[in-house]
Amino acid sequence: MPEQLIIAIDGPSGSGKSSVSRAVASRLGVGYLDTGAMYRALTWWCLDQGIDLDDRDAVTDAAGDYPLAIGTDPEDPVVQVGDTDVTQAIRTPEVTAAVTKVATNTYVRPILQQAQRDLMAAIAEDTGGCVAEGRDITTVVAPDAHVRILLTASEEARLRRRSTELHGHAEAEAVAATRDSIVKRDAADATVSQFTTASDGVVTVDTSDLDFEGSVDAVLTVVTDRTGRVPR
Repeated sequence: MPEQLIIAIDGPSGSGKSSVSRAVASRLGVGYLDTGAMYRALTWWCLDQGIDLDDRDAVTDAAGDYPLAIGTDPEDPVVQVGDTDVTQAIRTPEVTAAVTKVATNTYVRPILQQAQRDLMAAIAEDTGGCVAEGRDITTVVAPDAHVRILLTASEEARLRRRSTELHGHAEAEAVAATRDSIVKRDAADATVSQFTTASDGVVTVDTSDLDFEGSVDAVLTVVTDRTGRVPR
């Protein structure tokens, strides 16, 4: 059993990776890192500072020094930029609509990926482990993680979940309103990131027919099988 357990979880939008990853980290008693929040926080910062997201060099410069403080407690993953708590602000439609320009900036990605590696190491040192989720985590950021999982689900299931999250229900109208943001964003992100098929050594966990607790248990089963670590 590794002393400092590193778990890397990739997956498409709506697969449940954020909520499941937080629950897994809590059950294991380790820290949590939402790498997607780092891209969202940078997007918020650029919008707040009036930086043109189409100016790749300017956004890259911002990525190197924007004042990010990201929470690692899975029960309360607060995100702060400078003196501003942006935990809710980075989930607004404005940021969601703009984040792809930042996430597909190939100059920005290596900067944030190295920051993610550094954070994962610091979190593991502090808490005994880290569950990191997002895109490219199993392949680029942490290819040597003790457990690497691709958390996926059918498009129908992902749209239903995200519609419920955003609109409070999954009626046809809500699903239709959600489809573009899910499908288009995944298609754009897929041009710079691999998160739809599992690479060698990555375990696929399909949550299409699982509820939340079933999804958490499925991931924890993989962790126990791979490391011997039993959740509390």
